[in-house]
Amino acid sequence: MREVIELVARELVDDPDQVEVREVEKPGSVTYEIYVGEGDTGKIIGKGGRIISALRTVAKAASVRDGRRIFVEVLA
Repeated sequence: MREVIELVARELVDDPDQVEVREVEKPGSVTYEIYVGEGDTGKIIGKGGRIISALRTVAKAASVRDGRRIFVEVLA
């Protein structure tokens, strides 16, 4: 899942080399933290949060088979 999130994030931003996705595992859940370059945070979030919402929906759909909760966060 980390690779999918990273691929999508790299396509959305102006500086794809600054994109980094970290996977933080906790019992029963996984959090994917997306780090982007300065000025690209808004491009990942999207107008009204639509893009980040879509990323979260895809991640949650994939988590059904794993039985874990998945969270996606954008950090600058």
